[in-house]
Amino acid sequence: MRSPTGAEGCGILDVVKQGAHPQSTTKLRDLRYFVAVAEEGQITRAASRLHIAQPAVSQAIAQLEARLGIALFARHARGMTLTPAGEAYLEAVRNALAAVADADRAARAHSQGDTDRLAWGFIGVPPIVQAPELFSAFIAAHSDAQLSFKELSFPRETTSAWLQDVDIALCFSPTPHPGIQLHPVRIEPRAVLLAEAHPLADRRQLNVEDVLDETFCGDDPSLEPARASFWMLDDHRGAPAKTTTDRTASPVEVIACISTGQSIIAAPLSVAMTVSRLPGLTAIPLGDAKPTVLCLVWHKANRNPLVDAVVATARSVGNGAGEPALKPTPAPAT
Repeated sequence: MRSPTGAEGCGILDVVKQGAHPQSTTKLRDLRYFVAVAEEGQITRAASRLHIAQPAVSQAIAQLEARLGIALFARHARGMTLTPAGEAYLEAVRNALAAVADADRAARAHSQGDTDRLAWGFIGVPPIVQAPELFSAFIAAHSDAQLSFKELSFPRETTSAWLQDVDIALCFSPTPHPGIQLHPVRIEPRAVLLAEAHPLADRRQLNVEDVLDETFCGDDPSLEPARASFWMLDDHRGAPAKTTTDRTASPVEVIACISTGQSIIAAPLSVAMTVSRLPGLTAIPLGDAKPTVLCLVWHKANRNPLVDAVVATARSVGNGAGEPALKPTPAPAT
């Protein structure tokens, strides 16, 4: 059996090396289709996610397997699952697509003439709420900067791919990636977010062992596995959590999921306390869970000087000595 990354000029490195050759566009497209099918487990769902016709996805997967000379998927009545070769190929494809995206960003960074514009990404809670000292200090020092804000889904595929449309973002416990840089802003405890109708809702504090066997809100398969598992406490359990069949990819979808009272989710304490102000929801601190870290995240290839300015501001509002303010956010008094 030929290697999935070295099959007679049809491997991933060949796709990247071909650059603007017309056939390379088709191959890159096929790789993106392959990732969608691998994550969705069905041709139909992958086609819906990609907003294209189902036969186009089926044909692309068939052509990809024919070029490689291997079976990437095992077909069964409920859909498709990756073969061992497909599992290895998926990891390599994700890295290759991220490399292509990084190369595109690097090229754009060298040609950008606007140095007074900054696209700032966030998840659910805007920067002025997530990091008020940092945001206020930056605005005060750079009043002429033209800021735009983009609410992002939870990180998909890789942190690098997730950052594609913004210059910098705030994210709790992002997964490291060779193409990105991180600057920690603060340490924060984790909490459990759940409906008031849930049996645990009357507790004032919970420990990890109290919730490990609970049902957690399910997530979209396109999300970063390592990061998604962190919010299901897999780092304490050492195994995947029991989850609902939901495919959540944003804070709003998570809120809808847990509002039924049938599942819970771990979250940063500050986020959980903010969301718990909504009717029917409550937040309970997790006393012994490993903490999370709020970070600034950006691409190494991004040469926008305002990115450096945000990071410099984060250092300045830390401890005054150029170090980040890694001070835990205290749990609310009980």
